[in-house]
Amino acid sequence: MPLTFDLPLEKLKAYPGTNPRPADFDAFWDARLAEMRALDPEVELRPAEFRVPFARASDLYFTGVGGARVHAKLLQPVRAKEPHPAVLQFHGYSGDAGDWTGKLGYAALGFTVAALDCRGQGGESEDAGGVRGYTFHGHIIRGLDDAPEKMLFVQIFLDTAMLARIVMEMPDVDPARVGATGGSQGGGLTLACAALEPRIRRAAANFPFLCDYKRIWQMDQAKDAYAELRDYFKRFDPRHEREDEIFERLGYVDVQHLAPRIRAEVLMAVGLMDTICPPSTQFAAYNKITSPKRMDLYPDFGHEGLKGHEDRIFQFLAGL
Repeated sequence: MPLTFDLPLEKLKAYPGTNPRPADFDAFWDARLAEMRALDPEVELRPAEFRVPFARASDLYFTGVGGARVHAKLLQPVRAKEPHPAVLQFHGYSGDAGDWTGKLGYAALGFTVAALDCRGQGGESEDAGGVRGYTFHGHIIRGLDDAPEKMLFVQIFLDTAMLARIVMEMPDVDPARVGATGGSQGGGLTLACAALEPRIRRAAANFPFLCDYKRIWQMDQAKDAYAELRDYFKRFDPRHEREDEIFERLGYVDVQHLAPRIRAEVLMAVGLMDTICPPSTQFAAYNKITSPKRMDLYPDFGHEGLKGHEDRIFQFLAGL
């Protein structure tokens, strides 16, 4: 096995993470979940133009925290036994819920499929705004100069849990047989969803983004998807006088700190040559998961499609 550009594998397996965890982290997220649960999501389903004989396609809209209308694509099997399982899908950074055809395999098995559009990214969900500070680009730092609950990824994490709640409350879905999956940002959101909605039964996360920001900085990998970290410091803290404060604030949306809440069975995959989301940042989250878990290693792969792994995920989730 070639050496990872990051830590040696035996050290990755024990790596505890670097980014600080806010002292009130659990109380913060308990309060956010209470806020979310108090909302009326005002769910609306609109028939979509896409047609297949074995599933019904709809555009699902709901109201999330802060009043934003959030969109997801929904496929419901028309001949499935009731109640039946469901899968939630989460997309990569700046992307969208994807084409309907990428969801048909699960629908053909008799699963409901719901794929979220993240606020303000490539799909239909709205970013309701209303925060102070820098909003030119970059969702990691959006709201960083405001109250922690205004951070955009706080809201997006809660959107994943709200979508899970909506799907689990559908009369033809078995709430004990719901899974989640995604890669990169979608991998991070898969883990966040499983942490904030502990009824998620299985979670398949590829090379999760949004983990261990300070490690990214220390490795000089604040580029590509994490470039906004460097841009923020250069613009607003050029001498790093607030560095500790900033990384602690980012700790509220660091998936590694949510990971201990996960109760789902977890399948993770990492490319050991990943320079976008370095392996140590991913292991920071994986090593904190206490539920049944498995990490599939791809020694020669970076932040890219992992040959054969989508089939492994499909088989894993088909067992719901």
